Amino acid sequence: METEVPAILRAREAIAPERFTFHSSRMRMTRVTPEQLKAMDADSDRCAVELSDARVDVLGYACLVAIMSTGLGYHRAAEERLYSRTVENAAPAPVVTSAGALVEGLHTIGAKKVVLLAPYMRPLTRTVVDYLTHEGVEVLDYRALEIPDNLEVAAHDPGRLPGLARALDHGDADAVVLSACVQMPSLGAIEEAEQLLGKPVVSAAVCTAHQMLRALGLPAVAPGAGHLLSGAYAETPPAPGAAIGG
Repeated sequence: METEVPAILRAREAIAPERFTFHSSRMRMTRVTPEQLKAMDADSDRCAVELSDARVDVLGYACLVAIMSTGLGYHRAAEERLYSRTVENAAPAPVVTSAGALVEGLHTIGAKKVVLLAPYMRPLTRTVVDYLTHEGVEVLDYRALEIPDNLEVAAHDPGRLPGLARALDHGDADAVVLSACVQMPSLGAIEEAEQLLGKPVVSAAVCTAHQMLRALGLPAVAPGAGHLLSGAYAETPPAPGAAIGG
């Protein structure tokens, strides 16, 4: 989140007049386990209040699996709760979760069947698969890279991802999720993977940037970030709900 979303926004600045600042508040988590993910999510209220102190215009919750492992459809409750924290702080700001953004990004491009890569251990990856299935997206095939250490997830070479995606059974897929995790870098490989696979390719970070731009009421377009941000979906309405509607 702290590298790829700013990179997407900086790329957009080359073609559009808006300028952005980026602020972050951290929820602690070192190993990607259900216990640490639960504790991390509990810390999100504090972060929402801290960021709203800066009077930011939109908040992004940057851990997909922390949301998805809490329960089916939980991104809606999390977005509404965190939006309420900003309201209570007299600084209302729409909230986008990476979990909800991935769901909305796939719906936006009309992807009903996907394949995906995730850095998580297999049980957590199955949680992601089940969550997407609940949201109307069928996962035809997936690969769990089984990297438990969060820093090692961030250090994973994105250059490996197109080849790993090609090894999936993607023939009938409408789209490919190159990274179902905002911690695992993939931005530099998105367009290479699209050319290699001949399909739209998204990531949790790309979808998050798309939904954040739409929550701001700005055209969701940025060069170098694949089909979703190509301009074809620049004016797609943001996800419905109290958190986005203000």
